[in-house]
Amino acid sequence: MIRHIDFLAQLYRVWGAVFAIVGAAALALTGGAAAIARVSGPVATGSDVAAGVTAVAMGTLAVVALIWAALHTWVGRALAGYGPRARLLALGLAIGNLPLLPFGTALGGYALWVLLHNEGRQVFLPHPPPPSTPA
Repeated sequence: MIRHIDFLAQLYRVWGAVFAIVGAAALALTGGAAAIARVSGPVATGSDVAAGVTAVAMGTLAVVALIWAALHTWVGRALAGYGPRARLLALGLAIGNLPLLPFGTALGGYALWVLLHNEGRQVFLPHPPPPSTPA
């Protein structure tokens, strides 16, 4: 099961990188829409309002995507340490990924299977220290 958890950690990092790219693209589109909103040209009067609304919407999308990317990257690294808190955060993100078709659904389902499986749970349990031998 360790192999599945390590693979899941890699998938979380890749998913974080994908969302970082989406966030960067949305930031670029936000800048373009904001520039259009500030410049008044020969276009009809309502275009500056529409560009402003687009800038706000794209900016919000960019912030959400960058936060989602940071969370996935952090949880991907934390899963490699097999801490119980990392497992709970990964489960929460897995549920959030389920509606994101198609890759998010596959990632969420795989994460739920790996992290809720009995062998997967055992990996994240705290292990008692080994018994010391008298010298």
